Amino acid sequence: MKITAHQLNRATLARQLLLGRESLDAADGVRRVVALQAQEPASPYIALWNRLSGFDPAGLDAALAGLQTVKATLMRITLHAVHVEDYRAFREAMDPTLRASRLGDSRFTASGLTADDADPLVADLLTYADRPRTAAEMGSWLDERLGAPMDPDAQRMLRQYAPLWHARTGGPWSFETRPSFVAAGTRPVLADPDVAAGGLQVLIRRYLEGFGPASVADMAQFALVQRARAKAAVHALADELEQLEGPNGTVMYDIPGAPRPSEDTPAPPRLLAMWDSILLAYADRSRVVPPAYRKHVTRVNGDVLPTLLVDGYVAGVWRPVDGGIEATAFHPLPRDAWKGLAAEAESLIAFLADRDPRVYRRYDHWWAKGLPGAETRLLPGD
Repeated sequence: MKITAHQLNRATLARQLLLGRESLDAADGVRRVVALQAQEPASPYIALWNRLSGFDPAGLDAALAGLQTVKATLMRITLHAVHVEDYRAFREAMDPTLRASRLGDSRFTASGLTADDADPLVADLLTYADRPRTAAEMGSWLDERLGAPMDPDAQRMLRQYAPLWHARTGGPWSFETRPSFVAAGTRPVLADPDVAAGGLQVLIRRYLEGFGPASVADMAQFALVQRARAKAAVHALADELEQLEGPNGTVMYDIPGAPRPSEDTPAPPRLLAMWDSILLAYADRSRVVPPAYRKHVTRVNGDVLPTLLVDGYVAGVWRPVDGGIEATAFHPLPRDAWKGLAAEAESLIAFLADRDPRVYRRYDHWWAKGLPGAETRLLPGD
Protein backbone atom coordinates (compact mmCIF):
# COMPACT_ATOMS: atom_id res chain seq x y z
CA MET A 1 0.00 0.00 0.00
CA LYS A 2 1.22 3.48 -0.86
CA ILE A 3 0.89 6.56 1.31
CA THR A 4 1.43 10.14 0.18
CA ALA A 5 3.34 12.90 1.96
CA HIS A 6 0.07 14.69 2.70
CA GLN A 7 -1.45 11.54 4.16
CA LEU A 8 1.60 11.19 6.42
CA ASN A 9 0.98 14.73 7.64
CA ARG A 10 -2.64 13.99 8.47
CA ALA A 11 -1.75 10.72 10.18
CA THR A 12 0.66 12.56 12.47
CA LEU A 13 -1.90 15.25 13.27
CA ALA A 14 -4.57 12.65 14.04
CA ARG A 15 -2.38 10.67 16.41
CA GLN A 16 -1.06 13.81 18.06
CA LEU A 17 -4.62 15.06 18.70
CA LEU A 18 -4.07 18.08 16.44
CA LEU A 19 -7.02 17.48 14.10
CA GLY A 20 -9.37 18.12 17.00
CA ARG A 21 -8.97 18.50 20.73
CA GLU A 22 -10.04 15.43 22.71
CA SER A 23 -11.54 15.09 26.17
CA LEU A 24 -8.80 13.38 28.21
CA ASP A 25 -7.18 14.09 31.52
CA ALA A 26 -3.57 15.24 31.53
CA ALA A 27 -1.94 11.88 32.27
CA ASP A 28 -4.01 10.07 29.64
CA GLY A 29 -3.25 12.86 27.17
CA VAL A 30 0.48 12.41 27.69
CA ARG A 31 0.05 8.65 27.26
CA ARG A 32 -1.83 9.14 23.98
CA VAL A 33 0.81 11.37 22.43
CA VAL A 34 3.66 9.20 23.80
CA ALA A 35 6.12 11.91 24.87
CA LEU A 36 6.30 15.68 25.21
CA GLN A 37 9.66 17.40 24.95
CA ALA A 38 10.07 19.26 28.21
CA GLN A 39 13.35 21.13 28.59
CA GLU A 40 11.30 24.34 28.65
CA PRO A 41 8.92 23.86 31.60
CA ALA A 42 5.94 25.59 29.96
CA SER A 43 6.03 23.53 26.76
CA PRO A 44 4.24 20.35 27.96
CA TYR A 45 1.42 22.55 29.27
CA ILE A 46 1.05 24.45 26.00
CA ALA A 47 1.35 21.19 24.05
CA LEU A 48 -1.58 19.72 26.00
CA TRP A 49 -3.57 22.96 25.66
CA ASN A 50 -3.27 22.44 21.89
CA ARG A 51 -4.48 18.84 22.13
CA LEU A 52 -7.03 18.49 24.95
CA SER A 53 -10.45 20.10 25.19
CA GLY A 54 -10.94 22.22 28.29
CA PHE A 55 -7.40 21.52 29.43
CA ASP A 56 -6.75 22.79 32.96
CA PRO A 57 -3.03 23.19 33.74
CA ALA A 58 -3.77 22.11 37.30
CA GLY A 59 -4.40 18.64 35.86
CA LEU A 60 -0.81 18.37 34.67
CA ASP A 61 0.41 19.84 37.96
CA ALA A 62 -1.42 17.00 39.72
CA ALA A 63 -0.18 14.33 37.30
CA LEU A 64 3.41 15.46 37.89
CA ALA A 65 2.95 15.73 41.65
CA GLY A 66 1.36 12.27 41.78
CA LEU A 67 4.03 10.82 39.46
CA GLN A 68 1.52 9.66 36.87
CA THR A 69 3.53 11.79 34.45
CA VAL A 70 7.30 11.99 34.97
CA LYS A 71 10.01 14.23 33.56
CA ALA A 72 13.40 12.71 32.76
CA THR A 73 16.29 12.64 30.28
CA LEU A 74 15.18 10.23 27.58
CA MET A 75 14.84 10.42 23.81
CA ARG A 76 17.37 12.53 21.92
CA ILE A 77 19.22 12.89 25.25
CA THR A 78 16.83 15.63 26.29
CA LEU A 79 14.07 16.12 28.80
CA HIS A 80 10.69 14.56 28.08
CA ALA A 81 7.45 14.23 29.99
CA VAL A 82 6.09 10.69 29.65
CA HIS A 83 3.50 8.53 31.36
CA VAL A 84 5.02 6.67 34.27
CA GLU A 85 3.96 3.33 32.77
CA ASP A 86 6.11 4.07 29.70
CA TYR A 87 9.16 5.30 31.57
CA ARG A 88 10.95 2.04 32.36
CA ALA A 89 10.87 0.63 28.83
CA PHE A 90 11.79 3.99 27.31
CA ARG A 91 14.77 4.40 29.67
CA GLU A 92 15.96 0.85 29.00
CA ALA A 93 15.68 1.49 25.26
CA MET A 94 17.77 4.63 25.61
CA ASP A 95 20.45 3.14 27.86
CA PRO A 96 23.11 2.43 25.19
CA THR A 97 22.77 5.96 23.81
CA LEU A 98 22.82 7.60 27.24
CA ARG A 99 25.67 5.43 28.48
CA ALA A 100 27.88 6.22 25.49
CA SER A 101 27.02 9.91 25.30
CA ARG A 102 27.13 10.73 29.03
CA LEU A 103 29.66 8.29 30.52
CA GLY A 104 31.80 8.36 27.38
CA ASP A 105 31.81 12.15 27.26
CA SER A 106 35.21 13.75 27.87
CA ARG A 107 33.62 15.88 30.58
CA PHE A 108 32.96 12.69 32.51
CA THR A 109 36.09 10.71 31.64
CA ALA A 110 38.25 13.69 32.69
CA SER A 111 37.21 12.80 36.25
CA GLY A 112 39.27 9.62 35.93
CA LEU A 113 36.15 7.46 36.21
CA THR A 114 35.04 4.88 33.65
CA ALA A 115 31.56 3.68 32.78
CA ASP A 116 32.19 0.57 34.90
CA ASP A 117 33.19 2.79 37.82
CA ALA A 118 29.93 4.70 37.39
CA ASP A 119 27.67 1.68 37.88
CA PRO A 120 28.09 1.30 41.68
CA LEU A 121 28.20 5.09 41.97
CA VAL A 122 24.82 5.37 40.23
CA ALA A 123 23.34 2.68 42.48
CA ASP A 124 24.46 4.58 45.58
CA LEU A 125 23.31 7.89 44.13
CA LEU A 126 19.80 6.48 43.60
CA THR A 127 19.72 5.34 47.22
CA TYR A 128 20.71 8.85 48.29
CA ALA A 129 18.02 10.34 46.03
CA ASP A 130 15.18 8.61 47.89
CA ARG A 131 13.75 12.12 48.28
CA PRO A 132 14.24 15.23 46.15
CA ARG A 133 17.83 16.43 46.10
CA THR A 134 19.23 19.55 44.48
CA ALA A 135 22.22 19.46 42.14
CA ALA A 136 24.28 21.09 44.87
CA GLU A 137 23.28 18.43 47.40
CA MET A 138 24.15 15.68 44.94
CA GLY A 139 27.47 17.38 44.23
CA SER A 140 28.39 17.46 47.92
CA TRP A 141 27.35 13.82 48.30
CA LEU A 142 29.48 12.80 45.29
CA ASP A 143 32.50 14.68 46.61
CA GLU A 144 32.17 12.89 49.95
CA ARG A 145 31.51 9.52 48.32
CA LEU A 146 34.62 9.83 46.11
CA GLY A 147 36.78 11.45 48.72
CA ALA A 148 37.73 14.25 46.32
CA PRO A 149 35.97 17.08 44.48
CA MET A 150 34.19 16.05 41.29
CA ASP A 151 34.03 18.58 38.48
CA PRO A 152 30.49 20.02 38.05
CA ASP A 153 30.41 19.00 34.37
CA ALA A 154 31.26 15.41 35.30
CA GLN A 155 28.53 15.50 37.94
CA ARG A 156 26.05 16.69 35.32
CA MET A 157 26.97 13.87 32.93
CA LEU A 158 26.45 11.34 35.73
CA ARG A 159 23.08 12.84 36.71
CA GLN A 160 21.91 12.74 33.11
CA TYR A 161 22.84 9.08 32.85
CA ALA A 162 21.34 8.02 36.17
CA PRO A 163 17.62 7.08 36.10
CA LEU A 164 16.48 10.19 37.92
CA TRP A 165 13.18 12.00 37.65
CA HIS A 166 12.96 15.75 37.95
CA ALA A 167 11.15 16.63 41.16
CA ARG A 168 8.62 19.45 41.15
CA THR A 169 10.10 22.68 42.44
CA GLY A 170 7.15 25.07 42.03
CA GLY A 171 6.89 28.04 39.72
CA PRO A 172 4.13 28.58 37.19
CA TRP A 173 4.91 25.35 35.30
CA SER A 174 5.91 22.94 38.13
CA PHE A 175 9.65 23.24 37.46
CA GLU A 176 12.02 26.13 38.01
CA THR A 177 15.36 26.70 36.31
CA ARG A 178 17.28 25.07 39.19
CA PRO A 179 16.18 21.43 39.14
CA SER A 180 15.85 18.90 41.92
CA PHE A 181 16.04 15.17 41.32
CA VAL A 182 14.59 12.01 42.81
CA ALA A 183 15.33 8.36 42.03
CA ALA A 184 12.99 6.85 39.47
CA GLY A 185 10.24 4.95 41.20
CA THR A 186 10.12 2.35 38.43
CA ARG A 187 13.79 1.36 38.28
CA PRO A 188 15.08 0.36 34.82
CA VAL A 189 17.71 -2.30 34.20
CA LEU A 190 20.93 -0.67 32.98
CA ALA A 191 23.88 -1.89 30.90
CA ASP A 192 22.09 -5.00 29.62
CA PRO A 193 21.95 -5.21 25.78
CA ASP A 194 19.08 -7.70 25.76
CA VAL A 195 16.96 -5.56 28.07
CA ALA A 196 17.79 -2.49 25.95
CA ALA A 197 16.72 -4.32 22.79
CA GLY A 198 13.40 -5.27 24.35
CA GLY A 199 12.87 -1.73 25.57
CA LEU A 200 13.53 -0.35 22.10
CA GLN A 201 10.86 -2.62 20.64
CA VAL A 202 8.38 -1.17 23.13
CA LEU A 203 9.53 2.36 22.35
CA ILE A 204 9.23 1.88 18.60
CA ARG A 205 5.76 0.40 18.86
CA ARG A 206 4.69 3.32 21.05
CA TYR A 207 6.37 5.76 18.67
CA LEU A 208 4.38 4.38 15.75
CA GLU A 209 1.17 4.64 17.78
CA GLY A 210 1.82 8.34 18.36
CA PHE A 211 3.78 9.42 15.30
CA GLY A 212 3.49 6.75 12.59
CA PRO A 213 3.71 5.74 9.86
CA ALA A 214 7.48 6.13 9.90
CA SER A 215 10.69 4.90 8.35
CA VAL A 216 13.56 3.26 10.21
CA ALA A 217 15.45 6.55 9.81
CA ASP A 218 12.54 8.38 11.46
CA MET A 219 12.53 5.94 14.38
CA ALA A 220 16.27 6.31 14.89
CA GLN A 221 15.99 10.11 14.78
CA PHE A 222 13.09 10.25 17.24
CA ALA A 223 15.03 8.37 19.88
CA LEU A 224 18.55 9.20 18.71
CA VAL A 225 19.64 5.59 18.57
CA GLN A 226 21.85 3.86 16.04
CA ARG A 227 19.91 3.05 12.88
CA ALA A 228 21.07 -0.57 13.09
CA ARG A 229 19.40 -0.87 16.49
CA ALA A 230 16.16 0.58 15.13
CA LYS A 231 16.28 -1.76 12.13
CA ALA A 232 16.81 -4.79 14.39
CA ALA A 233 13.85 -3.76 16.55
CA VAL A 234 11.62 -3.40 13.48
CA HIS A 235 12.73 -6.83 12.30
CA ALA A 236 11.80 -8.31 15.70
CA LEU A 237 8.38 -6.63 15.45
CA ALA A 238 7.79 -7.64 11.83
CA ASP A 239 4.73 -9.79 12.55
CA GLU A 240 3.08 -6.88 14.41
CA LEU A 241 3.70 -4.14 11.83
CA GLU A 242 2.28 -3.17 8.49
CA GLN A 243 4.67 -2.12 5.72
CA LEU A 244 3.81 0.79 3.42
CA GLU A 245 5.44 2.54 0.49
CA GLY A 246 5.99 6.18 1.30
CA PRO A 247 7.06 9.15 -0.83
CA ASN A 248 9.98 8.41 -3.18
CA GLY A 249 9.58 4.70 -2.44
CA THR A 250 10.63 5.01 1.20
CA VAL A 251 9.73 1.93 3.23
CA MET A 252 7.41 2.95 6.07
CA TYR A 253 6.04 0.94 8.99
CA ASP A 254 2.86 1.31 10.98
CA ILE A 255 0.54 -0.27 13.50
CA PRO A 256 -2.29 -2.10 11.70
CA GLY A 257 -5.56 -0.22 12.10
CA ALA A 258 -3.93 2.99 13.36
CA PRO A 259 -5.58 6.24 12.18
CA ARG A 260 -4.61 7.35 8.69
CA PRO A 261 -7.10 10.06 7.64
CA SER A 262 -7.52 11.05 4.02
CA GLU A 263 -5.26 13.83 2.81
CA ASP A 264 -8.21 16.22 2.35
CA THR A 265 -9.10 16.05 6.08
CA PRO A 266 -9.28 19.64 7.39
CA ALA A 267 -6.52 20.62 9.83
CA PRO A 268 -7.35 23.52 12.16
CA PRO A 269 -4.75 26.19 12.95
CA ARG A 270 -2.69 25.78 16.09
CA LEU A 271 -0.10 27.76 18.09
CA LEU A 272 2.46 25.07 18.85
CA ALA A 273 4.77 25.19 21.87
CA MET A 274 8.53 25.54 21.66
CA TRP A 275 10.09 22.18 20.81
CA ASP A 276 6.71 20.67 20.01
CA SER A 277 7.27 16.95 19.47
CA ILE A 278 5.92 16.83 15.91
CA LEU A 279 8.68 19.23 14.80
CA LEU A 280 11.43 16.86 15.98
CA ALA A 281 10.05 13.35 15.63
CA TYR A 282 11.26 12.54 12.11
CA ALA A 283 14.42 12.32 10.04
CA ASP A 284 12.34 13.83 7.24
CA ARG A 285 10.83 16.84 8.96
CA SER A 286 9.12 18.03 5.79
CA ARG A 287 6.15 16.00 7.05
CA VAL A 288 5.32 19.09 9.12
CA VAL A 289 8.03 21.71 8.46
CA PRO A 290 8.46 22.95 4.87
CA PRO A 291 12.20 22.65 4.10
CA ALA A 292 12.50 26.36 3.28
CA TYR A 293 11.36 27.22 6.82
CA ARG A 294 13.36 24.72 8.83
CA LYS A 295 16.29 27.05 9.60
CA HIS A 296 13.88 29.80 10.66
CA VAL A 297 12.19 27.49 13.17
CA THR A 298 15.18 25.46 14.41
CA ARG A 299 17.88 27.95 15.30
CA VAL A 300 21.63 27.39 15.12
CA ASN A 301 21.91 26.48 18.82
CA GLY A 302 19.02 23.99 18.65
CA ASP A 303 16.24 26.24 19.99
CA VAL A 304 12.95 25.34 18.27
CA LEU A 305 10.67 28.36 18.23
CA PRO A 306 6.91 28.34 18.93
CA THR A 307 5.22 27.95 15.56
CA LEU A 308 2.04 28.70 13.66
CA LEU A 309 0.50 25.54 12.26
CA VAL A 310 -1.76 26.26 9.28
CA ASP A 311 -3.38 23.47 7.25
CA GLY A 312 -1.14 21.04 9.10
CA TYR A 313 2.19 22.68 8.24
CA VAL A 314 4.44 25.23 9.89
CA ALA A 315 3.64 28.64 8.42
CA GLY A 316 5.38 31.01 10.84
CA VAL A 317 6.24 31.70 14.46
CA TRP A 318 4.58 33.38 17.44
CA ARG A 319 5.45 34.94 20.77
CA PRO A 320 3.53 36.69 23.54
CA VAL A 321 4.00 40.47 23.67
CA ASP A 322 2.27 43.27 25.52
CA GLY A 323 -1.26 43.37 24.14
CA GLY A 324 -1.51 39.87 22.70
CA ILE A 325 0.22 37.26 20.57
CA GLU A 326 2.57 38.47 17.86
CA ALA A 327 2.26 36.12 14.88
CA THR A 328 4.74 36.26 12.01
CA ALA A 329 3.73 34.34 8.89
CA PHE A 330 6.47 33.20 6.53
CA HIS A 331 4.10 33.42 3.56
CA PRO A 332 0.77 35.15 2.90
CA LEU A 333 -2.10 33.47 4.73
CA PRO A 334 -5.76 33.50 3.72
CA ARG A 335 -8.30 35.41 5.79
CA ASP A 336 -9.79 32.24 7.27
CA ALA A 337 -6.38 31.15 8.53
CA TRP A 338 -5.83 34.47 10.30
CA LYS A 339 -9.32 34.24 11.77
CA GLY A 340 -8.59 30.77 13.15
CA LEU A 341 -5.21 31.86 14.54
CA ALA A 342 -6.86 34.85 16.21
CA ALA A 343 -9.33 32.55 17.97
CA GLU A 344 -6.47 30.33 19.14
CA ALA A 345 -4.54 33.39 20.33
CA GLU A 346 -7.49 34.62 22.36
CA SER A 347 -7.75 31.24 24.05
CA LEU A 348 -3.98 31.04 24.65
CA ILE A 349 -3.87 34.51 26.20
CA ALA A 350 -6.56 33.44 28.68
CA PHE A 351 -4.69 30.18 29.35
CA LEU A 352 -1.42 31.99 30.12
CA ALA A 353 -2.93 34.87 32.08
CA ASP A 354 -2.80 33.34 35.56
CA ARG A 355 0.57 31.66 35.09
CA ASP A 356 2.98 33.39 32.74
CA PRO A 357 1.54 35.89 30.22
CA ARG A 358 4.96 36.47 28.65
CA VAL A 359 6.03 32.84 28.43
CA TYR A 360 9.22 32.25 26.40
CA ARG A 361 10.26 35.89 26.86
CA ARG A 362 13.91 34.88 27.25
CA TYR A 363 13.92 33.78 23.62
CA ASP A 364 12.94 37.23 22.28
CA HIS A 365 16.51 37.70 21.05
CA TRP A 366 15.67 35.54 18.04
CA TRP A 367 13.11 38.12 16.99
CA ALA A 368 15.55 40.95 17.70
CA LYS A 369 18.02 39.32 15.31
CA GLY A 370 15.35 39.31 12.62
CA LEU A 371 13.03 36.68 11.19
CA PRO A 372 11.73 36.60 7.62
CA GLY A 373 8.02 37.18 7.33
CA ALA A 374 5.42 38.06 4.78
CA GLU A 375 3.18 39.56 7.45
CA THR A 376 3.18 40.14 11.20
CA ARG A 377 -0.03 40.65 13.15
CA LEU A 378 -0.93 41.23 16.78
CA LEU A 379 -3.58 38.66 17.67
CA PRO A 380 -6.42 38.34 18.47
CA GLY A 381 -6.80 41.78 16.89
CA ASP A 382 -10.00 43.74 16.43
